[in-house]
Amino acid sequence: MSKNLVNNDFSEIIFGRKSVRGYDETVKISHEEMLEMIQEATTAPSSVNMQPWRFVVVESDEQKSKLKPLIRFNTKQNDTSSAMVLIFGDMQCYELGEDIYNQAVEEGKMPAEVRDQQLAAIIPYYKNFTKEQMNDVVKIDSSLVAMQFMLIARAHGYETNPIGGFESDQLAEAFGLDKERYVPVMILSIGKEKEAGYTSVRLAAEKITEFK
Repeated sequence: MSKNLVNNDFSEIIFGRKSVRGYDETVKISHEEMLEMIQEATTAPSSVNMQPWRFVVVESDEQKSKLKPLIRFNTKQNDTSSAMVLIFGDMQCYELGEDIYNQAVEEGKMPAEVRDQQLAAIIPYYKNFTKEQMNDVVKIDSSLVAMQFMLIARAHGYETNPIGGFESDQLAEAFGLDKERYVPVMILSIGKEKEAGYTSVRLAAEKITEFK
């Protein structure tokens, strides 16, 4: 279990979550704990375990200044948060497929022959995806890890705000990434809450569900 876990109440983590936009500017998250939270978040599922998510943690004043004009009306989160976590989907995630499956064999979680069979089927399949198909896969998978990160952050005593309003065509290049390969999925602000998030409502399950 994480040594930095301060909240292990499942119900409070899930149902107490709100989008927080104002943070305590004096609180900085160590690289060790940030990596720990990212590692924990990546237990989220992904298609054939290709783990297409990639993270850029924007924490310095210089880099936050670079991000600020790209996030439209979300500048308060950028100004006050401990960090802004940029989540990208890697359109060539299959390049790490062999590393992933080799690790599974080394850790005794998969027989070598199963690895070989899986990779022989998966890698060509992924390479043959259209750009639109791959875009859908990496965005779905990266959204799963983003939600998991938000909940992990609460378990560590932090709050977050998922941000979709940003200049998606400029984000990758602004931080030194190939914009054709790395698709921006979401930005998460993270830090210690200073201003409580708003309470909100949800539609009734009966209104949005059909049984067939």
